[in-house]
Amino acid sequence: MSTPTMTETVATDAPKPAAPAARPRRPRPQVMTVTPSAAERVKALIDKRDKPTVGIRIGVRSKGCSGMSYTLEYAEKQEPMDEVVDTEGVKLLIDPKASLFLIGTVMDYEEDKLKSGFVFKNPNEKGRCGCGESFHV
Repeated sequence: MSTPTMTETVATDAPKPAAPAARPRRPRPQVMTVTPSAAERVKALIDKRDKPTVGIRIGVRSKGCSGMSYTLEYAEKQEPMDEVVDTEGVKLLIDPKASLFLIGTVMDYEEDKLKSGFVFKNPNEKGRCGCGESFHV
């Protein structure tokens, strides 16, 4: 009587399981959206500028009471890693370091008797400072 050993192998011609089918990717949403009033203001600012401008660069930086603030500046060229939001006839170039903090943000322009400026409605904000100039996530 022989006993089987652990080193014996059995050869089979069983087919390998098929790789799972790739799921179709849903379209990637824009990092942020722009209201018509903000788009009109950006267009007006770019039209007044006497240098070639491809759009407005938006970012965030460490600043203020709560830790972070939004930055806007003219963009004379598009950087390779910029996220581009082209909407309402305006091109916004999102700094790649800011993309994570801006997902879902709506950029608006508000004007009243005492002040005017761009306003960011960011669903990721956990709080703002009292003066409204900075936020934290």
